[in-house]
Amino acid sequence: MRSPVNRHRIWQLAADAGLIAAAWLLAFQLRFDSYAKIPPFYERLIGWRTILLVVAIKLVVFTAFGFYNRWWRYVSTRDMWGALRGVAVASLAASMTVYFFPPEHTARLPRGIALIDWLILLALVAGSRLLARTIFERPGAGSLVVRGKEVIVVGAGDAGQLVIREMLKSRALGYTPIGLVDDDPRKKNLRVHGVRVLGTTAELSHILSDNKPDELLIAIPSASGEVRQRVVELARDAHVPVKTLPGLYELIAGDRNLAAQIRPVQVEDILGREPVEVDFGAISAYLRDETVLVTGAGGSIGSELCRQAARAGAARIILVDQAETALFEVERELVDERDFPASVPVLADVGNREKVRQVFDRYRPGIVFHAAAYKHVPMMEANPLESVRNNVLATKAVAEVAIEFGARRFVLISTDKALNAQAVYGQSKALCEWIVETFGAREDIATRFVAVRFGNVLDSSGSVIRIFKRQIAKGGPVGVTHPEMTRYFMTTPEAVSLVIQAGAIGGLGEIFVLDMGEPVKIVDLARSMIRLSGKEPDREVPIEFIGVRAGEKLHEELWGKDEVVAETGHPKIYRARRPSVDGVWLEEELGELQRLVEGGETLEAVSRLTAMVREPRRVGLAQEVAVSEQTLH
Repeated sequence: MRSPVNRHRIWQLAADAGLIAAAWLLAFQLRFDSYAKIPPFYERLIGWRTILLVVAIKLVVFTAFGFYNRWWRYVSTRDMWGALRGVAVASLAASMTVYFFPPEHTARLPRGIALIDWLILLALVAGSRLLARTIFERPGAGSLVVRGKEVIVVGAGDAGQLVIREMLKSRALGYTPIGLVDDDPRKKNLRVHGVRVLGTTAELSHILSDNKPDELLIAIPSASGEVRQRVVELARDAHVPVKTLPGLYELIAGDRNLAAQIRPVQVEDILGREPVEVDFGAISAYLRDETVLVTGAGGSIGSELCRQAARAGAARIILVDQAETALFEVERELVDERDFPASVPVLADVGNREKVRQVFDRYRPGIVFHAAAYKHVPMMEANPLESVRNNVLATKAVAEVAIEFGARRFVLISTDKALNAQAVYGQSKALCEWIVETFGAREDIATRFVAVRFGNVLDSSGSVIRIFKRQIAKGGPVGVTHPEMTRYFMTTPEAVSLVIQAGAIGGLGEIFVLDMGEPVKIVDLARSMIRLSGKEPDREVPIEFIGVRAGEKLHEELWGKDEVVAETGHPKIYRARRPSVDGVWLEEELGELQRLVEGGETLEAVSRLTAMVREPRRVGLAQEVAVSEQTLH
């Protein structure tokens, strides 16, 4: 059995024993003014036998309350409340024992003694722990002079004060906080860990001019993109580099050490998007203790699905990908960095039905996330047969094998490019959605099918952001296809958390659409990225309009004209309903597509794919859902 007392905390137990004895003796001295005035019939109550009894009782209670499983150097407000409860119970237990079972020839314990003992012991226990923390966190001699970079912190809230404390405590960070900025005017001139609040963000330009810091740090994880952008622009005008703490979701999913997460401001910080809020524990409960299979596990979405499945408490994660290096990296991350050894890398092409059957037969996954797909639009235009084979036919194969081996849920990762598709990639993903819809509508299978549709993921593999970064690093020009082109954007962790939630609420072949916020103009994105690099767009780094590429649309859509959009239990997830595709017709068409792909008939395959998407055979009507015009648009 595990000992309730950590062996490294024996000295704490010894210290508490001394405090208990001291509190008991002091209670008598205060009650009777001095030891000389204690009546003879109470003398046994301060004898060594009674004191040992009191010490033993109270230490047992302290141990039961977990006093010795905590480090004094990290004592918190919650620990203080725990100390209050523990001391109260311990004092009550000891006083009642001595009162009802007093030593021989001794009067009963005075009730005033019990109260005084409790107050003194509480003060000694709480004070000793606070003193220990103060000693451990005391500034060293080197902290009395400025060291490292002088920094002004924007945000005097919880995150700001934690970062300030970490900077003062740890010399290795190389920061010296010289001031705080906060929009609450009541905090002006107050001090947080000895660092003064200099003013509000409206006064930031003057504050930067007067104090001339080496860096500015945004320590407001919940700050909107507009707030961050305003701070970045003011700092840029003052020629002060800016860093930031990540957003709320990254903080929750990442390292608990806030100071270690300080990083340069990135483009996703200033896009003006509101952060997505989810109750991760609630939405991911269906993954707990399950075997989860993720196809495309080495990609941006697939690897994040693996991370979040591990965090949700999956029993085992089967990582399937045909890219060896990417698969190796995500498996090592899960094992080494996230302490999830139950990660099984499988190097396989999901289009190989026999290999997929072997994987399902061996591991019997209960949950399948199908993220594997070729997704670069121009590349798919140049290689249409591979787009059909890897996206459409592989999806059908994985779905059928999932049904064969009794997987409980199958979640397809789709895209906004599947709507009104003009390019091969979008058309192939439209067929993937139809496959999910037709399987989900069948009553003879137990597997629950859903598809989740969303737009671009920030800084994913092949993202326009990565392309822009390379172009800016070379000094430009930054290539933008069209001045009016827009795209929807979302961070990878946010998108995946919503995918997981959609997988929990659907199952009958529904298409769920993620609310991506407002579309972003690509040219504005390019200008923001150039400014973040410390350069001026058009003057130092030119922007060049290169024309729309094959298969691209100026504006993407999240739902089609024939779809009725309904709300779900989550404000960022919508359910799209439309007339169902004829399953028999789809099966016949997919069989013909497979024949054309295997025969290498490129033109015929593209022609048939286009014809299928333009004129699908549908049966019945989707259930009508009342929805406001605002929701539809």
